Amino acid sequence: MTRDDIIRLAREADAWELPHLIDHDGLERFAALVAAAEREACAKVCDELENQRINSTSLSGMVFGSSVEDCAAAIRARSET
Repeated sequence: MTRDDIIRLAREADAWELPHLIDHDGLERFAALVAAAEREACAKVCDELENQRINSTSLSGMVFGSSVEDCAAAIRARSET
């Protein structure tokens, strides 16, 4: 995420009321921390789906796999919680 992206998002969130008082470096660090936390949370969603795949077997012993689409859907569903 670039500085311009962060500024654009801050404006969209109405967090850009007094731009001359905004600490751009602090805002950039904050955005990086938020992005890193979200990446980790998304990775955990994928890990959980993989663990479910490993632990799920059919009667014949075949493993049912979760797909990339399942992982993407689970990540997108995070916005609903």
